[in-house]
Amino acid sequence: MNFTERINQFFMTIGGLTAFTIRFFTEVFRPPYEIGEIRKHMDELGVKTFSIVSVTGFIIGLVLGMQTQPVLARFGAEMFLPGTIALSVIRELGPVLTALIFAGRVGSGIGAELGSMRVTEQIDAMEVSAVDPFRYLVVTRVVATTLMLPLLTIYVDFIALIGGYIAVTITQNLTFTYYIHLVLEAVTFSDVIPGVSKTFVFGFIVGIVGSYLGFNATKGTEGVGKASTTAVVISSLLILLFDMILVRLTLIIFPD
Repeated sequence: MNFTERINQFFMTIGGLTAFTIRFFTEVFRPPYEIGEIRKHMDELGVKTFSIVSVTGFIIGLVLGMQTQPVLARFGAEMFLPGTIALSVIRELGPVLTALIFAGRVGSGIGAELGSMRVTEQIDAMEVSAVDPFRYLVVTRVVATTLMLPLLTIYVDFIALIGGYIAVTITQNLTFTYYIHLVLEAVTFSDVIPGVSKTFVFGFIVGIVGSYLGFNATKGTEGVGKASTTAVVISSLLILLFDMILVRLTLIIFPD
């Protein structure tokens, strides 16, 4: 595939994804609502991702504390370490790293699952049976990822703060109660809300990209593998791009 073909394919993917997203918003508010399917997917996605985000969250806090402590010690500001860990995790590291892991674990799974259903003609069979596969397969998964990622992010933030506490106790003799006191002193409402709110966008990106690529997969098993891999790549890039945009909006809305 030459450069021109790659550029054409890129813009075709962006155009198709945009049309797919518009279709989602036209379908999501129309009854009937598949509440049972949404709940089932949220449960599955949480179970699939729970263990890996637990380990990741703990390591984020631990490594951040170990790396930041020597820097603050140079300026005699070691008492600001708990607040620095909390702000770094809650505002940026927790949401972004959780979203990237979510994209790798869940986005690829959605792409592979729907891709398999497409190439084995299960989606075509649903259409013949007068069942709307878009509403049943796509809308439910996108809503589930949009709602599930913020919950996982809050959990990761908490686990990261535990990891940060362990890093702090290695160099400072702080009780857990005093550590939490310093964290709460540093963190404000305008820190928590933007950090959690943007994960709704990240969760939507993971769900819609994985669903689009899987729903439109072709070329048999090769297409399924391509849909799974491409879902992770595109989701990760869009997460980083939208994070940059949302950070800028956050600074405008919450200037302090």
